[in-house]
Amino acid sequence: MAANGKAAMDKVPAVANPLSEKPMEIASNINYHAQFNPHFSPFKFEPEQAFFATAESVRDRLIKQWNETFLHFHNVDPKQTYYLSMEYLQGRTLTNAIGNLNIQDAYADALNKLGHELEEIVEQEKDAALGNGGLGRLASCFLDSMATLNLPAWGYGLRYKYGLFKQRITKQGQEETAEDWLEKFSPWEVVRHDIVFPVRFFGHVEVNPDGSRKWVGGEVVQALAYDVPIPGYKTKNTISLRLWEAKACNADFNLFQFNEGQYESAAQLHSGAQQICAVLYPGDATENGKLLRLKQQYFLCSASLQDIILRFKERRSGKGSWQWSEFPSKVAVQLNDTHPTLAIPELMHLLMDDEGLGWDEAWDVTTRTIAYTNHTVLPEALEKWSQPVMWKLLPRHMEIIEEIDKRFLAIINATSPELEHKLPSIRILDHNPQKPVVRMANLCVVSAHTVNGVAQLHSDILKAELFADYVSIWPTKFQNKTNGITPRRWLRFCSPELSKIITKWLKTDQWVTNLDLLSGLQKYILRVTGVSIDPNSLFDIQVKRIHEYKRQLLNILGAIYRYKKLKEMSPELRKNTTPRTVMIGGKAFATYTNAKRIVKLVNDVGSVVNNDPEVNSYLKVVFVPNYNVSVAEMLIPGSELSQHISTAGMEASGTSNMKFALNGCLIIGTLDGANVEIREEIGEENFFLFGARADEVPKLRKERENGLFKPDPRFEEAKQYIRSGAFGSYDYNPLLDSLEGNSGYGRGDYFLVGHDFPSYMDAQARVDEAYKDQKKWLKMSILSTAGSGKFSSDRTIAQYAKEIWNIEECRVP
Repeated sequence: MAANGKAAMDKVPAVANPLSEKPMEIASNINYHAQFNPHFSPFKFEPEQAFFATAESVRDRLIKQWNETFLHFHNVDPKQTYYLSMEYLQGRTLTNAIGNLNIQDAYADALNKLGHELEEIVEQEKDAALGNGGLGRLASCFLDSMATLNLPAWGYGLRYKYGLFKQRITKQGQEETAEDWLEKFSPWEVVRHDIVFPVRFFGHVEVNPDGSRKWVGGEVVQALAYDVPIPGYKTKNTISLRLWEAKACNADFNLFQFNEGQYESAAQLHSGAQQICAVLYPGDATENGKLLRLKQQYFLCSASLQDIILRFKERRSGKGSWQWSEFPSKVAVQLNDTHPTLAIPELMHLLMDDEGLGWDEAWDVTTRTIAYTNHTVLPEALEKWSQPVMWKLLPRHMEIIEEIDKRFLAIINATSPELEHKLPSIRILDHNPQKPVVRMANLCVVSAHTVNGVAQLHSDILKAELFADYVSIWPTKFQNKTNGITPRRWLRFCSPELSKIITKWLKTDQWVTNLDLLSGLQKYILRVTGVSIDPNSLFDIQVKRIHEYKRQLLNILGAIYRYKKLKEMSPELRKNTTPRTVMIGGKAFATYTNAKRIVKLVNDVGSVVNNDPEVNSYLKVVFVPNYNVSVAEMLIPGSELSQHISTAGMEASGTSNMKFALNGCLIIGTLDGANVEIREEIGEENFFLFGARADEVPKLRKERENGLFKPDPRFEEAKQYIRSGAFGSYDYNPLLDSLEGNSGYGRGDYFLVGHDFPSYMDAQARVDEAYKDQKKWLKMSILSTAGSGKFSSDRTIAQYAKEIWNIEECRVP
């Protein structure tokens, strides 16, 4: 193909046609980029070179639309939303961009004229390593919907060079290596050399004679903007994801020290700046790790707010006098979880110290501007930062947080004296002498005008439990916004066959009986794992971040029990079982030992099961490595059963459940997160339900502590089979010990794997029976897709726009 590509390329004139929709002119534009924006030697036009030239050709159109959108927003001056998120899980851009621009067929033809296939070129793109899991993917779906709904909105994030990590599976289990998405470059981003803001760390606060305060000294790094255009579907509106990179100035390089041989000292600030955007979620076990995480969070907030304020002023320029009280009528800032909480004291700092506002006016502007989305009820995920670390890194912001806390206490004492005994838990500052911390979620709730959960069950738990005391103070502050997914990426582009069927009003069932998708998944699994799977088996998939509450351990224990029973059956009985391919994928955080043990267990079980000639026609167990958006786009359309089996009350929403349901995949799951609403929409009879309900969980944990739990014999059998050494010599006792005992750190089965195991196995038996009746399964599958309309991120974002942000459509004419 490479030789064909070079020969075909020579026949196509290299002429710039940045906006053409004609295949021949698009081919000329691609060739123009290959020759006049070269990144490679001129004698090659292999798939990699073709991808970069194609991406730059598409980017031509995106930049024109981006410029038109920016100018339109500037002239109309609507209220605009700014979405702050520490992560975005974008996935590949090429397919999404040409799909949203409705030019995929033209680009396929153009590449054919250049001797290449679009499908092959798409595979050359590396996923942008800007996120990890559902939080980042949700943010990316939201940007797609903001653009599609023609809303004046932007995203802000960080330009991580090495991402979280790339996952490799070895005999030892999971290994982490740096992501390489920027090893060459990203063709989609546009560096804005004129958009640079200073961001200060450390230093001290000076008090001026007039009482005003100034933060000085310390170190200052520069935030440089990179824009990634986000096109809407079949609209001119193209919004921006602005990513910040940290840099130091040339003046910060000490030439004298360098020439004296003190190379590290000479470039100390440059090295420190590079660390800020090196890795997503760097380890924070050390003080340096904590400082780096906090630097990342503040760097995002400070650069973004300076940019927002500058844009607010630019749009007022030449339009007469204006007041800062107008700011909340032109700016909405949404905090995606607690990571960007420092936007609250930073906006106060900028308004008071740079713009000269008094406390009351600055507080009024801040609290009418900022809203907060909570994504978790897990205590460890509700961020708490050490007060000494905060004082060291951000002394001015700690002064402001102290004042917010003091004024909150005064309000409670004056208006809600019945809550005085609750103040130690609801105030922002925890002054525990052993470990004084700043509670970031409390700071968000006290300061934001609106707080929302991300599924009805989750929002109910927030109001009834986590934030119950705040609800009594501000009953109208709390809302629900059930998450959604973009139907473009998660159906239209990743499953075109099913998409075409839906456009024909589901008058045919060929998409279920056509095994092309399944055979495509079969080839993919063979390529990345070396395991050959049967496309006639039930494809049973659980792909998500590895965490004990998500209960991949329950899944693999069920597979182990299934394997043991298959081994004990006669060959004749085995023939009556439903063949299954169990696929599990996801990354375990590098420091999360039990999660990494689960990854190893899945791989060890797979090694035994897949090489057992008696059983491997009826069961395969596969770990899918390095799970990301592109892998999801392959797995989800080819799956038939997906597992969403978290302990009830612990998953805020989940969005992969929505992606699977939309693609006609049936769900086995608990009444947790958005599962509750999915089951209501698609019909209870089309959902394989099991497990304790959220309101039962505390009682069950208490019973366990009191020694009242009686394990199911099947559960004990599965654990014992692991301990017998059936899956190798690795010591799984520390993992299994988490399921044993009645209480204690790391014991007592906090996530109720043992309690839910029998009902899980019973639900799996119902799955086996249902799958044998393919006509019934087909009907359930169609109803799953048909009932998924509610779970579009377009619906979610329209609700945010109307009920939280108060913004309206601003369509580019």
